[in-house]
Amino acid sequence: MNWTVYLSGEIHTDWRQKIMQGAKDHGLNIKFTSAVTEHEASDAAGDVLGENESGFWRDHQSSKVNAIRTKNMIQKCDIAIIRFGDKYKQWNAAFDAGYCAALGKPYITLHAEDIIHPLKEVDAAAMGWAQTPEQVVELLKYITSNS
Repeated sequence: MNWTVYLSGEIHTDWRQKIMQGAKDHGLNIKFTSAVTEHEASDAAGDVLGENESGFWRDHQSSKVNAIRTKNMIQKCDIAIIRFGDKYKQWNAAFDAGYCAALGKPYITLHAEDIIHPLKEVDAAAMGWAQTPEQVVELLKYITSNS
């Protein structure tokens, strides 16, 4: 089976690259997808539709354009990995987790132990909680195994 894994969340560390490299190193048959991870490009996604007078409307417009990509990729994935980092609050990641839960899409959260409490509802609907990209790779090895 060909698996599609959607990588959601924090964009300030190399966790995506670690998971993709680990899957490649283990020969896993996985296609990875993701939201746009370049912050400036994501913020400007809707700028082509016209200038806005306030940051709110610019963000509103760009978030809708970004949602076209995000919604389609989540709908098409077999599993999502949703990363919460410590630098910023990833409200978009929490939204993605809720969307996965509403669709019945399995997801695994990836975050440090010190934010268990604020993520208790997100983790409660997850199929697993990992603390490192290496743990995610081990889970993907098991999940996608033919044996």
